[in-house]
Amino acid sequence: MSLQPIELDVRVIAPRDKHPTIFRAFESLTKGQALTLINDHDPKPLRYQLMAEHPNTFDWTYEAEGPEVWRVKISRR
Repeated sequence: MSLQPIELDVRVIAPRDKHPTIFRAFESLTKGQALTLINDHDPKPLRYQLMAEHPNTFDWTYEAEGPEVWRVKISRR
């Protein structure tokens, strides 16, 4: 199993497709693997959705907090 981090730039994805794409990427992670999400705004609503649908399965770390680019490392526990 690869523990290579995945980088996902959702700035180029249509708004209606962003969360489904992110969830597919998250669900493909193996334990200990990380997804770096790149967005043009704070993805706080995504964090709440992940907490509701996948409680206690991830860690969320901001690597950049705007104003133009937000980078969040989402690690699978």
